Amino acid sequence: MTSGIHHVTAITRDVQANVDFWMGFLGLSLVKQTAGFEDADQLHLFYGDPAGSPGSLVSFLVWQDGAPGRVGHGHVAEIALAIPRARIGDWLTRAMQRGLRIEGPAREWGEPVLRLKDPDGIIVKLVGTDASDTGWPAAPARIRAVTIWSAVPEQTAAFLRPFGYRAGGTEGGLARLVSDTDAVDIRDASGFVAGIPGTGTIDHVALRVPDTAALQAHHDALKTRNAGEVTVHDRLYFASLYVREPGDTLVELATDGPGMVVDEEAGNLGRALMIPPHVADTADLRLRLPQFARPGEERIRMRELPFVHRLRQPDAPDGSAMVLLHGSGGNETDLMPLAHRIAPHATLLGVRGRSTEEGIPRFFRRTSMTSFDQQDIRDEAAAFAAFWTGAVAAYGLDPARITVMGYSNGANFAAAVMGLHPGLIRRAILMRSMAALEDLPQADLAGLSVLTLTGARDPYGPHAPRLNAWLAAQGAALDARVVQAGHDIVADDLTAAADWMKGATNA
Repeated sequence: MTSGIHHVTAITRDVQANVDFWMGFLGLSLVKQTAGFEDADQLHLFYGDPAGSPGSLVSFLVWQDGAPGRVGHGHVAEIALAIPRARIGDWLTRAMQRGLRIEGPAREWGEPVLRLKDPDGIIVKLVGTDASDTGWPAAPARIRAVTIWSAVPEQTAAFLRPFGYRAGGTEGGLARLVSDTDAVDIRDASGFVAGIPGTGTIDHVALRVPDTAALQAHHDALKTRNAGEVTVHDRLYFASLYVREPGDTLVELATDGPGMVVDEEAGNLGRALMIPPHVADTADLRLRLPQFARPGEERIRMRELPFVHRLRQPDAPDGSAMVLLHGSGGNETDLMPLAHRIAPHATLLGVRGRSTEEGIPRFFRRTSMTSFDQQDIRDEAAAFAAFWTGAVAAYGLDPARITVMGYSNGANFAAAVMGLHPGLIRRAILMRSMAALEDLPQADLAGLSVLTLTGARDPYGPHAPRLNAWLAAQGAALDARVVQAGHDIVADDLTAAADWMKGATNA
């Protein structure tokens, strides 16, 4: 009977740190990278043995710079990986050489265990087992166990037993269920807080079933067990269903086949970004997904700067750069597809606003639809000036070859930065912009080139002339154009911006 864990899926906020730990430190193979099946704007990485075998797989949804979650009951809290028992000392030394904090060895369930955390804080245990010793260094062979926190541990255990698990004893507040290949430990977390989804948490554990017929049988059985909503999906590499056990942990049942080789050759798994069949494979999608480098490959080290940001390198960089400032409710990747069309060889630096309003990011707060928090504008502009200086130094950008492109709130913010910190921005494209500062400052804007794009039907359009008049009066080289649009971005914006960029570059 096929049984055991198929894979575990967690959430990371830093794709590069994640790759460096799971590939670079642990030595697992990256066997698949794909746009998310549920949300294509999420990168999904699968690590495992070189063949991508069920039982070896740990996957991550990438919520780049996303909000952290909280581990609590209703969550898988720990992942244990099997290593040869004789290699405990080697792994301990390896962790210390890498500067990683590691605890142990201790004994759990009669096995030696090293405990450490990945960059997101997820607990990873290296468990000494009878796994074959293939030499050193060697990646962990498979998943040894997971630990579930449950407020109703007996009900959680009863729910999991029909999927190939049996009682395996108790130890230190844990009840163990064992299959033929691994274990699920259930911790009594009654009275503790419930888990909150987010980065640094494990989204679900998937259990193995042999084929779609067995999956359908489980689906039918779950419906008779009042298991709540049971959803079935085709994940290309396996078919699966999702259900929540009584303690609220998300459990997936996943078939062993067809496996990771369905769209890549066995010796070349994980090298290319794969797009799910139901998702349009577009350049825009690929631009929005975060980049990363494998261990040993050249990479740009991302810096801790005042604003969350995303750097995207083109295939053939020409030394120019575009700094992108989104509109209300957007994020640091929103303008990347448009910017890439305007300047395909430019490095793109998308910035996320730090002020929030009704839970959505902005670059400064507003007090009404057309009036804004003046002190917040000034504070955020000062922070942006510090960010600018840090980014230029950290990423080797040439200030003379940077174009700032902002839309709506981001465009208004860029204009405010021009007035409050003259000389910082030298070239800008402002789409659907207006003056956010009530008292527009006297500023020497000679040497600044600006394209403003106002929508002919934009309800905010009547406020654009005040900004344009101020820019011209302060000495900026202004090109003010009107496009046939409302407040949305249209094809005419791309045409006008590309045309203006050619002229500005040749000037």
